[in-house]
Amino acid sequence: MPLPHKEYYTAGDFYKMPEDVRAELIDGQIYDMAAPDSLHQAISGELHLVIGNYIKGKGGKCRIFAAPFDVQLNEKEDTVLEPDLTVICDRGKITRHGCVGAPDWIIEIVSPSNSRHDYITKLGLYSDAGVKEYWIVDAERQRISVYNFEITGLIANVYTFDAPIKVGIYEDLTINFKELDLEL
Repeated sequence: MPLPHKEYYTAGDFYKMPEDVRAELIDGQIYDMAAPDSLHQAISGELHLVIGNYIKGKGGKCRIFAAPFDVQLNEKEDTVLEPDLTVICDRGKITRHGCVGAPDWIIEIVSPSNSRHDYITKLGLYSDAGVKEYWIVDAERQRISVYNFEITGLIANVYTFDAPIKVGIYEDLTINFKELDLEL
């Protein structure tokens, strides 16, 4: 059942949407999301595997979640995002709906239809909410913009798919996209 048309939606409204609808709620407005393509899914799956295996291998307390997984960055009920990958180290933030509070690390994989949201809107939201690290993976340009908000603020370090990238929230995790299986 579609939501009644309103000018301002809340998280309560958002959670009443049908499960098969891909959308995000930003400042009370619902934004439809296109289905990801196969390269997007390959990147997400490979990163999920590498990061998940790292966490398990270290006996870590963090959890990694892949979309669809809702993130309400704070108690404000007019924004619910769906990052491609979310790492949460404080399990008290994990709820039945997803996460309430700032995750430690978020990875967004750019789709042509949402690049403005990833590079501008979500960048500001994640920074303001206290996310520690934010990666924007642009498969088309084969580059990754890495924001370590605690150290560089809104200044990104930009890497190519050929360069190893040290993960800021972990002492000894480096990811090299060249080593991921992204062949379709």
